[in-house]
Amino acid sequence: MSQINSEIKPFNAMAFHNGQFVEVSDQTVKGKWSVFFFYPADFTFVCPTELGDLADHYAEFQKLGVEIYGVSTDTHFTHKAWHDASDTIRKIRYPLVGDPTHAISRNFEVLIEAKGLADRGTFVVDPNGRIQIVEITAGGIGRDASELLRKVKAAQYVASHPGEVCPAKWQEGAATLKPSLDLVGKI
Repeated sequence: MSQINSEIKPFNAMAFHNGQFVEVSDQTVKGKWSVFFFYPADFTFVCPTELGDLADHYAEFQKLGVEIYGVSTDTHFTHKAWHDASDTIRKIRYPLVGDPTHAISRNFEVLIEAKGLADRGTFVVDPNGRIQIVEITAGGIGRDASELLRKVKAAQYVASHPGEVCPAKWQEGAATLKPSLDLVGKI
């Protein structure tokens, strides 16, 4: 069953954010665009490259009113230790959410049960708490924050322009399409 347009399930968790431990829940994210960025584990190899890439683009996401939530099955204490130990992770300004009970990873259907780790899953959630984008990659394949940013802009555009859709490789300011009977077979 597709998760697209499904509402996120209730959750409550602790996160490490800007030097503090804070609570994050499904209610925290409602009313704004959010990205849930699941990764397997702290103190690993591909994960810090992805999280660092997101940190480098974080200001651009913020300008769009988007909050990023990095999520792994580690605890919020482990997130703090990693932050203190790694120059790459130290630059992160978005919340790193701990999911030691695996509840959030199960809710988003990215938990690798046999390992107790999350797959590399990316979910863009609209202000109504509905999932608009899902991307899941194999453990050895890192994601690209600039491509995620492009997808978020497209999702926001489509949400604010009913009746229009964004074609492949759409960039902000480029032409969109208005699906109609007249377009069938003409693209």
